[in-house]
Amino acid sequence: MTPEQAAANATSGLAGIVGAFAESPQTLRRARLLGLSGWAYHVSARAGALGDVRPETVAAALAFIAPEAVTDGWEATAKTSEPAEVATWHLHELCTWGEEQLGGFPRLNRLLELTGRVVAAVDAAGLPLFAAWQAMPAPSSAPGAQAAVLLHLLHEHRQGVYVIAVRASGLSPLEAIIAGPDGETGAVALGWQPPYPPAGPLVRRLMWAEAVACSLAGQAYATLDRAERLEFTGLLESLGHRLAR
Repeated sequence: MTPEQAAANATSGLAGIVGAFAESPQTLRRARLLGLSGWAYHVSARAGALGDVRPETVAAALAFIAPEAVTDGWEATAKTSEPAEVATWHLHELCTWGEEQLGGFPRLNRLLELTGRVVAAVDAAGLPLFAAWQAMPAPSSAPGAQAAVLLHLLHEHRQGVYVIAVRASGLSPLEAIIAGPDGETGAVALGWQPPYPPAGPLVRRLMWAEAVACSLAGQAYATLDRAERLEFTGLLESLGHRLAR
């Protein structure tokens, strides 16, 4: 398994694990306790790690959420909370979830070792959200919490290089969404308003962008040897099945 293949194979597993946390009852409860809508919490919890920045900066970092929707969520949060505080709470909840949901994973220590090595090998240049989250101190040193944080960082890493690859392909974020598997449904979910461009002419560019994203992400996975890359993607798959039960 090449580094690029490892990055490609890890993508869905990382998204599934991070998605399991995002959709957990305790995460949704935190949004309610902060008095935020689910949308405002989603924007501020992820981008609040950037600190006190303008919504235009947040929209540029998030990229695939419509700028108007980002502004709505960011400004709604600012009425009751500092976005940075929301991100801090989000990290706290991530660690709690990790202790509860990942702490019993049979090969947790090995997952921690391999994930930590990949994260440490990431070049954060051009990846503002990855860098911002990496700079936030985790409130727990428990193995499950540490694993949750590292997997979250790897997911942000993948998201960040995907933005770079999409722009290098000549696609706009909206065009990439339209050409992807969710199409117009995905565009609506992320706040983009019609009219939408036709998907047909965009698909080949998106395929190129996905290959470039795997190449960029794979640079960090090169720190593992072939056997370790196979082991790592297998651990992600096993963890994903465990969380899906």
